Amino acid sequence: MNKQELVASIAEKASLTKADAGRALDAAVATVTEALRKNDTVTLVGFGSFYLGERAARTGRNPRTGKNIKIKAAKVPKFRAGKSLKETVN
Repeated sequence: MNKQELVASIAEKASLTKADAGRALDAAVATVTEALRKNDTVTLVGFGSFYLGERAARTGRNPRTGKNIKIKAAKVPKFRAGKSLKETVN
């Protein structure tokens, strides 16, 4: 499912126009992004949690040259599915 299909589904289920559903989806994504930027966790009970994880610095290898390179530590967004989402999918 791509973004247009998701917007259409939200519009249908919430009795909104596609434009309103698109703005609502964009606002939700922006809100989650801003919360993660502030190192907050976003929990949607029954659905799951968005949170930041830490990736340690490590040594990698350039596949083209074979030389070792240093890869910096980074914060990465992660998602942990909630219990009811897991039960619904399985």
